[in-house]
Amino acid sequence: MIMSILKIGYFVIAWVDLLFFSTLLYLLSFLPKKYTCAWYPQLFQYWCKIFVRALGIDLKVHQHYLGKLPQKYILIGNHPSAAEDVCMPALFNAKFLAKIEVKDWWIVGRIGQAAGTLYVKREEKSSRQEAADTLLKTLADGHSVGIYPEGGCKGRRIFTPFRYGAFEISINSGAPVLPIFIYYEAQDDFEWQNQHLVHKLWMIVRAKNPTAHYFVFEPIYPDKFETKEAFCNHVQNLYLQWQEKYLV
Repeated sequence: MIMSILKIGYFVIAWVDLLFFSTLLYLLSFLPKKYTCAWYPQLFQYWCKIFVRALGIDLKVHQHYLGKLPQKYILIGNHPSAAEDVCMPALFNAKFLAKIEVKDWWIVGRIGQAAGTLYVKREEKSSRQEAADTLLKTLADGHSVGIYPEGGCKGRRIFTPFRYGAFEISINSGAPVLPIFIYYEAQDDFEWQNQHLVHKLWMIVRAKNPTAHYFVFEPIYPDKFETKEAFCNHVQNLYLQWQEKYLV
C-alpha cells in the first residue's frame, strides 16, 4: 500500500515537473535565437531527461567502447519506438534530424526548433539534399548530429536497406559514425505501430517492464571505406548481428 502511494506520488511529481519545464521552454522559445543558442540546447537536454523520467523509462546505457568518445560524431541508431525522440537527446548532445511533420507538433515542435532540431521531407530529393548540406554545416560548426539510417521509425526489427545519407556525410566531413543499438525489454509496449502519439506514450507509461537498453559501440571512422555503399553495408551488417544477439 505504502509503495503504491509513493509510486503514484513520484509519478505526479514527475509530470508536474515536466509541465513546468515544458511551459518554461515553450515561452523561452519565442526569444530571438541569437540570445538563446548558447544555452537553450542544454535546457532542452535537461527537459528530455525530465520527459524520460515522466514516462517511467528505466534508461540503461551500456558502454562498448574504449576511451572517450570523439568531440563530434554522427550518432546513428535503430528506431523501434517514439521513445528515442527524448531518450537519445537526453543522453547525447547532438542536433537530430527529424521528419518535417514533427516541426508542427503542438508545443513539442516549437521546443525542438528552438533547440536546433533539423528537419527533412523524406519523400523529396531536394529536401534530403538540403538536409545533408545543413548536417555538414552543423558538423563543421563543431556540433554532433543524429540520424536514423532506417529512414524513420520502422518497428522493433531492423528495417533494411539502410539509407546512405549518414555514411556519405561521414565520408564528406571526416566525422565518425557512433552506432547505438536500442532494445526495450517490453517490446510490444514500446514498439511504434502507427498509433496516435498520445496513445503510444500512454502505452509506454503503462509498460509491463520500463527497462530500455542503449548499447553504445566504438565510433567507426570513414577512412576505412572507399565508398558510402561499402560503409553503409558494413554498419548495416553490424546492426543485424546485434539484432540477433539482443532481440530474442
